[in-house]
Formats: sequence, structure tokens, C-alpha cells
Amino acid sequence: MSREAINNEVFIRMTKRESISKKKAWGIRLLAIVLSLIVCALVIVAFIHENPIQVYMGIINGAIGKNRRLWVTIREALTLLIIAIGLTPAFKMKFWNIGAEGQILMGGAATAAIMIYLGDALPNWLLLLVIFVVSSLAGMLWGLLPGIFKAYYNTNETLFTLMLNYVAMQIVTFCIVFWENPEGSNTVGIINAASGKGWFDKIFGLQYGLNIIIVLVMTLGVYLYMKYSKQGYEIAVVGESQNTAKYAGINVKKVIIRTMMISGAICGLAGSIIVSGASHTISTSTAGGRGFTAIIVAWMSKFNPLAMIAVSAFLVFMQQGSIQIATQYGLNENASDIITGILLFFLIGCEFFINYKVEFRKKTKEVQ
Repeated sequence: MSREAINNEVFIRMTKRESISKKKAWGIRLLAIVLSLIVCALVIVAFIHENPIQVYMGIINGAIGKNRRLWVTIREALTLLIIAIGLTPAFKMKFWNIGAEGQILMGGAATAAIMIYLGDALPNWLLLLVIFVVSSLAGMLWGLLPGIFKAYYNTNETLFTLMLNYVAMQIVTFCIVFWENPEGSNTVGIINAASGKGWFDKIFGLQYGLNIIIVLVMTLGVYLYMKYSKQGYEIAVVGESQNTAKYAGINVKKVIIRTMMISGAICGLAGSIIVSGASHTISTSTAGGRGFTAIIVAWMSKFNPLAMIAVSAFLVFMQQGSIQIATQYGLNENASDIITGILLFFLIGCEFFINYKVEFRKKTKEVQ
């Protein structure tokens, strides 16, 4: 090789990793978290001139410092977790379901309707069962539509599910006007505030005990479904290659439709957990962007439902803590979003280094 050829080689390049151990992958993620906290500290010093350590203590205090804050953090983490669980089957199939927001809204609207119209007609335990079924069916419908069009007409599922989010928002807006007709309002008042009908009952003395049970059962159920069931295997095969799936005798259209029905149903159920188990109202912001944050949770967890528990808890911990310090230090309401954004930037960016590695050109002796 001539000197000129050697000099023309790139000094540094990125190559795809053939494999990486779980220990090393999580080590990279941990390093990303540390680096994000350092960057956040620099931002804190630059803009509010406060000791970063004190600010981070404020984040901890804001997330778990008091009993109520702890339970709000747990509640929000559970909600984010079940939405990520709902997205997992579709994403594993490489069906990019960006419509969780709409599926949540439809489930939430169905929940609100049952609470309003059947609140006085059924005992609470039966009312809750009806809410779970109807909210799941509403979300299932919102997942079924893009599933059918993808299966039979090969439409772009990303655009289809994204547009359905806006349709769902308009449906919720109509429901709000129909139920309350408040001029200029975008939310229904607290539903059944006096009777509490349709609200989650306390379980074992815990206000959000039923939330915990539902979400953990769904998490374990999806984990077992994806890992050990025949349908879970079919989802994985279709995700790897539809041609291979067809060759193996798998009905690809059926798998796509069925999987999107499951995905939508779980996200619809998440809507009932938000409306019936937390806010007790419905608005166009009921989903609150959780459908998009859940995408990050699912990707970072490599579609492993059990790993999503830790990822959801960490993200919500930082979000709730950031809200507290924004209030504590008199910052703009967007300050918490900046800190959360820095964290997400590093966590998403670290996935690149998990899949790729940096290689440096070794110095080579000149060959005449």
C-alpha cells in the first residue's frame, strides 16, 4: 500500500456492532445519564446561579419528598408504563403506532361517557368493569382502523395513526361541548364529584392500589404473551420479515390486524386509568403527550416489558422533580421541559453508541 493510499484512509469511522453484552449496554446508558446530569448542572449554574447539588436535592424532594408526591410519581409512572406496554406488540411487529395519544383519548372519552350516563344506574364495582371493557373497545377500534388499512392497502401506518390523534381530539372536543356546553372550555368538570361513582376504589388502603394491580397484571401479561405464546412468536416473525412469515404459513394480514387491536385496547385501557383512576375528568389534553413519551420508553427498553418498569419510573421521577424545582426557584414553566429534554437527548443518543462503535485507524507502515 502506498503512502498516498494510507493517508487517504479515514482516521475515525463508525461501524455497526455485531453484538454487545447487556452489562455493557446498560453501562453506556448509565454513562449517558451521568453526562446528562452534568450538562443539566451547567445549565443550572448558567441560568439560575444555584448550586446544582441543591437543585438535584430539590428534584428528589419534588418526586418523592412527601407521601403525596411519592404516590403522584408512582401513579404517573404506572400510566406511562401501561401505554408503553400497549405500544410494544405493534412496535415488535415493526408497525409504527404513533397513535397512542388518540387511542388514550378515545378510551378516556368512553370512560367519561359511562361515568356520566351509568354512574347512578350501576354499583361501582360493576361500573368499573363496564368502564374497563368499553374503554378497551374504544381504543381497540382506534387501533383496528390503521391495522386494516395497513394489512389490505399497505398505507403508511405512521401518518395514519398520527392523523387519528387529531380526529380523536376533535371527538373529545365535541363530547365536551355536548356534555357541558361551556363557552370556550376544553374540559369537563370533575365527573361524579359528589358520589365518586366510576372512581377507582382504594385497594389495601392505597388510593392508587387498583392502578398498580391493573398495570402490573398487564405488564406481566404482555411479557408472557410476547415471549411464550404462539401469537407473540408470529408477531416477532412478521416484524423480522413478512416474506418469511408468509413462507412459514403465517397469515400476515391477520397478525397485523390482531396486534393493532391488542395495542389499541391496552392504550384505551390506559385512558380509563387516567380518567377513572386519576383525573376524574376528560379534556383534549388528557393524554398529555404520554403517548409520545411512551415511544421512548419502549425503544429504550428494547421492547422488554419488564425493563420498561425501571425506564418509566426514572423518566417520571425526573419529570416530577423538574416541575418542583421550576416552582421552587421561580422559573418559567418550560424550565422543567428543558431539563427533561436534556435527559432524553442523552438517553436517545446513547442508543447509537450501543448499536455502533467508534474505530480509529491504526498507523500502518509504508509498503513500497
